[in-house]
Amino acid sequence: MLATVTDKGQVTLPKAIRDLLGILPGSRINFEVAADQTLHARVLKRGSAGLFGLLHRPGENVCTLADIDAGIAAAITERQSVKK
Repeated sequence: MLATVTDKGQVTLPKAIRDLLGILPGSRINFEVAADQTLHARVLKRGSAGLFGLLHRPGENVCTLADIDAGIAAAITERQSVKK
């Protein structure tokens, strides 16, 4: 199938391809250029695996579950002391 690149560098995927691959508005597609200059596109599946690294902030310490639990407990204790 043939598609045309717009002035903004955008390409509209033909409906038949979108339907075949289950591509919906907001879907993410990963593009890779092979050594022979062919373009490979892969539709990224939605799901919890897609959330990996979403909240990663370089340079900040990583919190363990124990750290998170301690933070929640401290917040609850603080709220209870403010209400009294």
